[in-house]
Amino acid sequence: MYSKEILKHFQSPQNVGSIENADGFGIGYGGEKCPEDLAHFWIRVEDDRLIEVKHRTRGCPVAIAASSATAVMATGKTLQEALQITEEKVAQALGEMPERKLDSIVGPRALRAAIEDYLTKRKTENVKRNA
Repeated sequence: MYSKEILKHFQSPQNVGSIENADGFGIGYGGEKCPEDLAHFWIRVEDDRLIEVKHRTRGCPVAIAASSATAVMATGKTLQEALQITEEKVAQALGEMPERKLDSIVGPRALRAAIEDYLTKRKTENVKRNA
């Protein structure tokens, strides 16, 4: 069964939505056991710190709860700290869930993709400025 923390984030997910003109965008897909789970993450960065993290997630209760928890955990963190948010850390924060649902923890994948998108854009902008 699901933990109280999973139910809390599933029933009232936090940081839901998108960010217009986001600094980074990423998608996280479910694993082999839960391929229908999907998360979109948007980030806003200021001084290498995530000042805003939003998500839209489709999938089971664990997918939605994990994206909500990931967004909450990442907000206010530096980019390097946010990159340390793993599926395992989110699972630990959420508590008890069926083993097969670990593939539904799509939030950290989408967050990492959004950060990578931001870093790629920033590198490209720096190259253009220095050209």
